[in-house]
Amino acid sequence: MKKILLIEDHQEIRENTAEILSLANYEVIEAENGKIGMDKAKSEKPDLIICDIMMPQLDGYGVLHMLSKNPATSGIPFIFLTAKSEKEDFRKGMNLGADDYLVKPFDDIELLDAIEMRLKKNEILKADFQKNAEGLKQFMQEASGLENLDKMIGGGQKRSVLKKKQYLYSEGSYPNALYFLDKGSIKGYQTNNEGREYITNLYKPGDFIGYIDLLEEQQYRETAVALEESEVVVIPRDDFFSLIHKNRDVANKFIKILSDNLAEKEERLLKLAFHSVRKRVAEALLLVEKQYKKEGEQKYKLSISREDLANIVGASTETVIRTLSDFKDENLIEVNSGKITIVNSEKLSRLRG
Repeated sequence: MKKILLIEDHQEIRENTAEILSLANYEVIEAENGKIGMDKAKSEKPDLIICDIMMPQLDGYGVLHMLSKNPATSGIPFIFLTAKSEKEDFRKGMNLGADDYLVKPFDDIELLDAIEMRLKKNEILKADFQKNAEGLKQFMQEASGLENLDKMIGGGQKRSVLKKKQYLYSEGSYPNALYFLDKGSIKGYQTNNEGREYITNLYKPGDFIGYIDLLEEQQYRETAVALEESEVVVIPRDDFFSLIHKNRDVANKFIKILSDNLAEKEERLLKLAFHSVRKRVAEALLLVEKQYKKEGEQKYKLSISREDLANIVGASTETVIRTLSDFKDENLIEVNSGKITIVNSEKLSRLRG
């Protein structure tokens, strides 16, 4: 049973609305003013909030503003109730992040339809999409509510097939699209003044590529090149910005998706910067395996080149080769036809610290 918090200072309206919601099989929590509503939102964690605007002590705008600042309540769908219908009220509410607006008096069907739509969309936005192009298409179609997105990611979706060692984009160029890796693997790397590479990212199917520089509207800070034949879905820059600017829910979902790996990446960079070469090689091997080993696969053969592995570690190729030889002698890895298989990941994991 879905839980709805109803914040309304007018007793008769609150009781009548609560009765409608109860008859529709919702659990209703009532609050007679904004301050009490704030407390109940934090303690009860409702699935949706319906809130009047004009209230004593704390009005609806204040309630929404305060709840949006709290990570525990910021994602709760929020519907305003108001007796006013001036455009200024609508605009202010939506700018603060309201999901919908009902003008009193409203009928039962109008209220229930608004609630059902918001709850359904919120479930979509809370769910994890499949890490492939079909999952991306389904999420964007269902979550956005923008008709033109079907052209963007539907039957005519734009794709780019990259051959091994083919560039997706180069450091210093300007972003004109968001890329979603559907098949294959891609590395991102930076070069120093001497032209030496340092691998900053390893992308796998289901990853978005180039989004930070696109969002910041600046030149790419890395080069992206295919490690094997790869296929990416191309989301044009204007379509992407239209999506996130016109729909707060979709923007929040994208922010979560796009930031999922940032903490992990920062931790990895710290380890690679300060650990010994031996630990850094162990870290790099486990990273590559984690990125590309399929679920349920017993052993994964790392097909990454020694040069690319050295560019992840930040050491010379010769040093990495010597370290791999040591790992092989210690029965941590196997090397066959140039491909590396981790045979003792537990010990290798302890080694990286």
